[in-house]
Amino acid sequence: MLCATIFLAGSSPSPMHRTDAATYSLYRSQEPITPIPLPPATDPRKVALGQRLFSDHHLSHDGTLACSSCHDLQTNGADSTHRTAARDGSKIPFATLSVFNAALDFRFNWEGNYRTLEGQVESSLDNPANMGTSVAEVLAKLNAHPEIVSLFKSAYGHPPDRSSLLDAIATFERSLLTPGSRFDEWLEGNADALTPEEKAGYEQFKSLGCVSCHQGVNIGGNLYERHGIFHPLASPLPKLLRVPSLRNVATMAPYFHDGSVVSLDEAVKKMGLAQLDRTLSDQQVTEIVAFLKTLTGKFDGHPLLAATP
Repeated sequence: MLCATIFLAGSSPSPMHRTDAATYSLYRSQEPITPIPLPPATDPRKVALGQRLFSDHHLSHDGTLACSSCHDLQTNGADSTHRTAARDGSKIPFATLSVFNAALDFRFNWEGNYRTLEGQVESSLDNPANMGTSVAEVLAKLNAHPEIVSLFKSAYGHPPDRSSLLDAIATFERSLLTPGSRFDEWLEGNADALTPEEKAGYEQFKSLGCVSCHQGVNIGGNLYERHGIFHPLASPLPKLLRVPSLRNVATMAPYFHDGSVVSLDEAVKKMGLAQLDRTLSDQQVTEIVAFLKTLTGKFDGHPLLAATP
């Protein structure tokens, strides 16, 4: 689907005025955003193996990179170094997307050119700008390590092969969900989880039309968008991008596909003008940013943190 980001002001549901439990439950069930679920139940041996592989520098050709080199799980799941050059010296065209909640997207990468996590993992291995290796080369390295072979045999019943290698990493990535945001608490029935300003920001988010692209469980990630509809926005190419998730967005600076904006306030202003042809007031920006800050979830029981520049 292609998101044109056109919405009529006032088209979101009206705030409820009754406070009985049944009305509250009905109102929440009609919201265009749903809470992050708990990670799926899966074989813990596969998750543990995938976690180890995610941080294993054997997965790069020269042993200098691991998946975790660009996806820092101690902060926001993206690149804490904000690199501008790839390992092969080429310019990095896209800001690093977070691996947190990526499993909830319908396509992967900024251009949405991969349909499965396994496909995206393999592309990162093959890409000269990333790991600069191949599945065959990685398997040769892994099969030379008896401990790794033993872990694969425990989890999959056989030594490492292409299918189990990609499945283990993808299985771990599917566990990287961040439930427990204050907004999700509000969706799940805690009326006091948000302040009046944050609730006003959510109403602005809906009535202005932001929610036409940023909705669903990942508050994005399920549509394509043409950016710069009314006014230029970030790098002009590519024009068609997968709508990014806004989960944990307050921890994800810099913003846009080229990482050209550092401030969340500025990103909201630019989006309003470029995608909605609206010059947002300072109050609108303040309220929307207040709402966006409630989208920060938890991993291993702790709220995500912004990466240190």
